Amino acid sequence: MLRVLHGQVCEDAPPARPVRGPEIGLVMLRGRAGGGGAPFNLGEASVCRATVRLGTGEVGHAMILGRDSDKARLAAHCDALWQHPEWQERIEREIVAPLLQADTDAESDRAAETEATRVDFFTLVRGEDQA
Repeated sequence: MLRVLHGQVCEDAPPARPVRGPEIGLVMLRGRAGGGGAPFNLGEASVCRATVRLGTGEVGHAMILGRDSDKARLAAHCDALWQHPEWQERIEREIVAPLLQADTDAESDRAAETEATRVDFFTLVRGEDQA
């Protein structure tokens, strides 16, 4: 599994030069009442974006929720590496697949917690209410 070492995706990854950022800013979140109503401004959220270039020319971009500039830079580095034919399979296998599995596991845990607290409501029919 790839490990982050000293701000690098891994020790044998080709270095990435910063092209832009990391930059921290805000985005406006928009919502709709009931999913189909008129859009409205819900509020703002902090984001961080970064762009890097590998020595072989691949350019990686990332925008993450929050203010973690190291995370944005590493995500952009992974994006650039994924575009390189020699690294694509390794990034998929050692970074993307474990993250997808962790997300699936977390969703299953949430579903199990929700199911454990579910209450089933039912109505008893009284004798005089029957026809």
